[in-house]
Amino acid sequence: MKALVVEDHKTAPILKDIETPEPADGEIRVRVETCGLNFADLLMVTGQYQDTPPLPFTLGMEVAGTVDSLGAGVSGFKKGDRVAVFGGHGGLAEYGVFDARRAVVLPDAMPSADAAAFLIAYGTSHLALDHRARMQPGETLLVLGAAGGVGLTAVEIGKLMGARVIASARGADKLAVAEAAGADILIDAETADLRAEVKAAGGADVVYDPVGGDQFKAAFRACNPEARLLPIGFASGDIPEIKANHLLVKNLAVLGVYWGGYLAFRPEVVTESLRTLFGWYAEGKLKPHVSHLLSLDRAEEGLELLRLRKSTGKVVIQVAESA
Repeated sequence: MKALVVEDHKTAPILKDIETPEPADGEIRVRVETCGLNFADLLMVTGQYQDTPPLPFTLGMEVAGTVDSLGAGVSGFKKGDRVAVFGGHGGLAEYGVFDARRAVVLPDAMPSADAAAFLIAYGTSHLALDHRARMQPGETLLVLGAAGGVGLTAVEIGKLMGARVIASARGADKLAVAEAAGADILIDAETADLRAEVKAAGGADVVYDPVGGDQFKAAFRACNPEARLLPIGFASGDIPEIKANHLLVKNLAVLGVYWGGYLAFRPEVVTESLRTLFGWYAEGKLKPHVSHLLSLDRAEEGLELLRLRKSTGKVVIQVAESA
């Protein structure tokens, strides 16, 4: 089968033929139809992600496809089931084997491209805003990187939860995408004084930040008392340092969010969150935004779109057509 493989951390991944894997006990094999790309894939290529697997490995954290084979001891799935899986890696291939506990059966009406754009982005945002920040209706949510893969879902979910949403993104085109997702106030991160604009809008009660760097620092200074800041990632490449004495002056809280980590120690939090999200999708309340749908042989091009921040919403790789 064809797979996009990382052979070392100093060169680009390569598309090559490798042996089709067989599922071990507790695993399912999936005929992959689509695979969503994530900023974490870029970090894995260079060995900087916290869950980078041993070399060599196949990229691709989240997939949608059809169950093709079952390992011993697997229950709750059968051949032919349409599933989405957060596997962590192994998705940019024609077939992948994954722990069955990481798979969910898809609603019949959910296309594979939507499914591959759904788990990580929506899962992260809902868990962050609901479980971690306990955001309440009427609060002001500031979303940095608001047109990106996770940022855009935070705008959508924030509106569904009753927040007033301030979206910060680079340029008019990206801001238009955030506005279409429900943002109330738009701030151009390229030209505006983020701190001044947010303070003029009344300050932030919750900050959702997949960017880091100077934007985090500006947002931090625009927080209202008892605000909660959610570091999601560091797309800027700059991990900010936080002075504890600044936290206590306004009674601020910084709440780290790593969605995948909950699968190891509190998987029920993820399960309940996904149940809510799939319900909202079925009701037409969530609409995954896929800016690019590319074939497997263009997967490196898709990663470059993320690297250069030229995409909005999600970049999805179409590995095979739906069965």
